[in-house]
Amino acid sequence: MSTEPRPSVLRLILVPALITLAVTALRLTGELLGWSALLANREAGGAGALIGIVWLVFVFGAWFGWRLVRAGEVPASVGRVVGYALLAVLVGAGVSTLGSFAGGPTVQLVSFVAGAVGSVLVAYRGWPALARVLLAYAFAARIPVALVMLAAILGDWGTHYDVPPPGFDATTAPLAKWFFIGLVPQLTVWIGFTVAVGSLFGGLGAALARRRDRALRPAVGHAG
Repeated sequence: MSTEPRPSVLRLILVPALITLAVTALRLTGELLGWSALLANREAGGAGALIGIVWLVFVFGAWFGWRLVRAGEVPASVGRVVGYALLAVLVGAGVSTLGSFAGGPTVQLVSFVAGAVGSVLVAYRGWPALARVLLAYAFAARIPVALVMLAAILGDWGTHYDVPPPGFDATTAPLAKWFFIGLVPQLTVWIGFTVAVGSLFGGLGAALARRRDRALRPAVGHAG
């Protein structure tokens, strides 16, 4: 039973998007000020840093699932949501990885796009309402990062936003460099990741919300 008004996608993602933007700004500040790599890793990819928006996918994925169930958008089966989410993760990772080993930049570009689209479509099969919210949040989170990367590359800031991966041609023009290491990954791989992994945790959030509703039902029944 719905206990909250059904929110629009924009209302659902607004606060998470603003929090994500704030974390992006904090991460950039930390790298520019030379904070510990544990907090803000400046190496290519920036993996493992505690300050990063990748961790928010787990939190907001679960929160979106919780909110949707509380608003009456209940999935047909939580197991179906989780199963399709796991499949979406495998599709995205598999296609993107194969492309990275298969050839040059054009093949990689195609594989990134195919992996992202595949991830989104598979996750959508599990729970369309959640996939739509996560897709909107993904773009709201990743477009600012792509713009930060453009500024970092043009300014040669020495952050993980502008440091290329090993083997990348150092003579590549700045805009081309941004296209290949900034714009494309942010709007393909990371979009697919957000929707797929967010769906996995969204399924867990939905399960908790449904369990809470079942626990409260006897209490409501005896309230009179």
